[in-house]
Amino acid sequence: MRAVMFQAYGPPEVLTQVDLPTPVPRADQVLIRVHATTVTSAECGMRRGEPRWGRVVIGLRRPRRRVRVLGLELAGQVTAVGPTASRFRVGDRVFGFTSFGAGANAEYKCLSERASIARMPENVTYAQAAATVDGFTTAWHFLRDLAELQPGQKVLVIGASGSIGTYAVQLATHLGAVVHGVCGARNAKLVESLGANRVFDYTVEDFTTSGERYDVILDTVGRSSFTRCRPLLAPRGCYLPTTGLVNSLLAARTAVTGGPRVRTGMSVRKHAALAALRDLLSQDRLQIVVDRTYPMAEIVEAHRHVDTGHKVGNVVITVVED
Repeated sequence: MRAVMFQAYGPPEVLTQVDLPTPVPRADQVLIRVHATTVTSAECGMRRGEPRWGRVVIGLRRPRRRVRVLGLELAGQVTAVGPTASRFRVGDRVFGFTSFGAGANAEYKCLSERASIARMPENVTYAQAAATVDGFTTAWHFLRDLAELQPGQKVLVIGASGSIGTYAVQLATHLGAVVHGVCGARNAKLVESLGANRVFDYTVEDFTTSGERYDVILDTVGRSSFTRCRPLLAPRGCYLPTTGLVNSLLAARTAVTGGPRVRTGMSVRKHAALAALRDLLSQDRLQIVVDRTYPMAEIVEAHRHVDTGHKVGNVVITVVED
């Protein structure tokens, strides 16, 4: 099978297309013929070996063998099942998250049927489905699981035009919150169309001087800090950073000191969020924002684009042209 691999940390050019054996599903695994995957900011960081502390997991000097094929999101069709698998059948259209093993930048991927995968709604394409998985489920994890967002609460989404941000704005709106967003001027109309009541253009306006107060501040891009955002938080408000080792330490400290809290953590087990995502998609209640689509042969260009830091929503890689 075709796959895209990197064997050293570095710029997009470290990615090369290779031929690998097609995996065979064992035990409760299913073999998925990947039709579409994505390039995320997190994967570009993995490719660069950043942040440095993350190399403890993915490899100190070079990527560990099991993560040399990137790809966290996928949508495709089940083509074979292991001897004890019973949840999915051959022919099922599925979408999901590969977790720490990555590996979706390939024509085939084996996953346990207990992994974060679900049947796709009939009304979305493979490319659309792949573009929903990690962004929406991460937004769900932070807003629903960690912040326990309630109707009428006020939310600020920093990085509102990115993958997590575009879904966070919509999810918070669906949950009945008042939503403000931070993004560049060229994306302000988009963020407003997703449900934001107010949008700050970070190039000309400092949201920390707005006089607004929030129950929840979700930083999807790591461009703020608890120190800067704390004055904007309600007494029982929470700051939700999606990145940063320091923030994990702050979360432990603020859990016992009272006042506004930092809450963070990795979104890995996505089953409940995928179920909610499937329902919203099947009801056409979620807008999928796709910036650019590339064939797998042009994945280096896709990484270059994501590395600019200016992608809007999601960047999709088509493995099979549908």
